[in-house]
Amino acid sequence: ARQIVEYTNQAGVRFMVHENWRFQPWYREIKRLLNSGIVGDKIHVMTFRSRMGDGWGDDAYLNRQPYFRDYPRLLVYENGVHFIDTYRYLAGEIKRVYAVLKKLNRVIAGEDAGVVVFEFESGATGLWDANRYNESNCPSPRYTFGEFLVDANGGSIRLYNDGRLTIQTLGKPETEHPYRHENRAFSGDCCYTTQRHFIDRMIDGKEFETNGQDYLRTLAVQDAVYRSAESGSPQEIRSAEAANH
Repeated sequence: ARQIVEYTNQAGVRFMVHENWRFQPWYREIKRLLNSGIVGDKIHVMTFRSRMGDGWGDDAYLNRQPYFRDYPRLLVYENGVHFIDTYRYLAGEIKRVYAVLKKLNRVIAGEDAGVVVFEFESGATGLWDANRYNESNCPSPRYTFGEFLVDANGGSIRLYNDGRLTIQTLGKPETEHPYRHENRAFSGDCCYTTQRHFIDRMIDGKEFETNGQDYLRTLAVQDAVYRSAESGSPQEIRSAEAANH
C-alpha cells in the first residue's frame, strides 16, 4: 500500500481507494446529522454490532466467497477495515486500539470473531463487536451488516438492520428520521455513490475522500488491531509519517 501511494505521488497520478463503506447512504446521513448538531457536538460512544451468519458449519463461505476459508487474517482484514475507515469518517482520527480476536469455526484459517475498542483523538470511544459465525435476525443481513448506535452529548442516533435511522434527543422519545435509501445493488448502491464521488472529483479537481495518503491511516489502525490481539494489550496508532517509512 505504501509503495502504491509513493509511486502514484511521484508519477503525479490522482489516486483513490474504492472504499465504498463510508458511501453507504445511512453513514452519509449520520455524518450530516452529526454535523448539524442535532444530537450535540461531542460523540461519547459509537457501537456497531454485526452478525453475518455465513461462517458456521463445514461448508462455511463455499457458496459465496470460498477463498475466505484460507485467509490467514479474515474478519478485520476483509470486513473490519471498512468499519475502521467509516469510524474515522464519522469521528475523526483514532489514537489507540484494544482488540480480542477469535476463531470460532475450526474449518477456516483466520479469525471470524472480534471485539475492538477504539479511542479517538477527540475523546470519543468506539466499539466494534462482530462475528461471521452467529446469525442476524434480519432477513437481509448484508444490507447494513448490522446495527449501529451513536451516543453524543445531546442524544443518540440509531441505525437498524433495515436501514432505518432514528434520533433520540435527551429527554425526548425516539423518532424515525426519514431519508432516502434503497435496497438495490450492494448496501444501498454504495458502489455507485463511490464511483460518482470519483468522477465528481476528477471533474472539479478537488481531493478524494479516500485518497492514498488518507487510507494509509486506515491501514495503520488495522495493523494496530492485529498487534493488539497478538500482544493482548492496547496499541498506539503509529503516525502517518511513521506509516510511510
